[in-house]
Amino acid sequence: MALTVVEIQNAKPKEKPYKLQDDKGMYLLVTASGSKLWRFDYRFAGKRKTLAIGSFPEISLSKARNKRDEARSQTAEDIDPTELKRKEKNRREALAENTFEAVARDWFDRHLSHKASTTKAKVTSRMERFVLPYLGKRSISEITAHEILKVVRRVENQGSLDTAHRVLQEIGQIIRYAIQTARAQFDPTPSLRGALQPIKQTHFASPADDPVKVGELLRMMDGFKGTPQVAAAIKILPMVFCRPGELRKMQWADINFETAEWRYVATKTKINHIVPLTTQVVNILKDLFPFTGHEQGGYVFSGGRTSMRPMSDAAINAAYRRLGIDTRTELTGHGWRSVARTILHEVLGYEPDVIERQLAHAVKDANGTAYNRTQFLNERRKMMQVWADYLDKLKVGAEVIKLRA
Repeated sequence: MALTVVEIQNAKPKEKPYKLQDDKGMYLLVTASGSKLWRFDYRFAGKRKTLAIGSFPEISLSKARNKRDEARSQTAEDIDPTELKRKEKNRREALAENTFEAVARDWFDRHLSHKASTTKAKVTSRMERFVLPYLGKRSISEITAHEILKVVRRVENQGSLDTAHRVLQEIGQIIRYAIQTARAQFDPTPSLRGALQPIKQTHFASPADDPVKVGELLRMMDGFKGTPQVAAAIKILPMVFCRPGELRKMQWADINFETAEWRYVATKTKINHIVPLTTQVVNILKDLFPFTGHEQGGYVFSGGRTSMRPMSDAAINAAYRRLGIDTRTELTGHGWRSVARTILHEVLGYEPDVIERQLAHAVKDANGTAYNRTQFLNERRKMMQVWADYLDKLKVGAEVIKLRA
């Protein structure tokens, strides 16, 4: 006899679970804790099986019967309703794991773990501000080019063109990672090439074509009144012309005073790089050693708050601004690379290959051999000393040679 709603509502728990039969194989299982669970017994491929339909009152009597009838239809079509339910559950779980946010978080952990903490924070922040609120819950395999364009256009319309391009690039990287991990099959971002306004290329401010201006800036730096670390850094940077971030992370352990060399891994190209240290640079480092040489962090240019971290990545440009140097139009820390590249070739006559290797650029020779950190080392050692001596002459206003046409 079929169940009624009143019978279901009046069913009380007993010491052991018991069944209240409905019809066509469905019944209500009343547990000792008082739960009321719909079950449907059926036979499939000669075996007795039970389908869990849901619980009362979340699943009403009429809904339970509809689900039972649906399951009966499936068995009539040689479909196992329990197996079908399991597959649907797996599909929903896979969709949950394959949301754009789930893949993005995985990508953050795997591809940003070796990056600087500031880089990881910037990428994560861009995703959380501009992308995840709109695409985060979407299955990554179903995201279309139009959806992505709406996201990046929203950033572009805020006037953040560079950020919009970065966001588009990072979305593409995440989707390609999803393809690599079998969570998506197609990357729609290439079809958006040209959809955003192009970025106007800007260069780091530097007086690369004005040796007189270089001398003036060097004299200003000699007059800097600040911490010994920053004062030493702004004097050394023009002579070694590495990336400012590499200089600020210089470790005493990486300096060999006997061979006058600084060895480190270049941040951008991952090259094991050697910087020959001139007599001027060695003297500045030896003067700085009493201040930071015995600190626990091991940094040459330790931070003001703790020796366990290097000085701020903004310290050099901030020092320039304190000296009255406009970092937008006159000079940035990175600008010394273009100064050295130009003057070493155009004035001092050094070959571009030697200069490029000292800049730690990824250069290959005619045979396709990748950059060798010792290649041209003798030439580079001589070049660096000539360069430091030339800067000294510019600083005192002597031997200014105009650039060749």
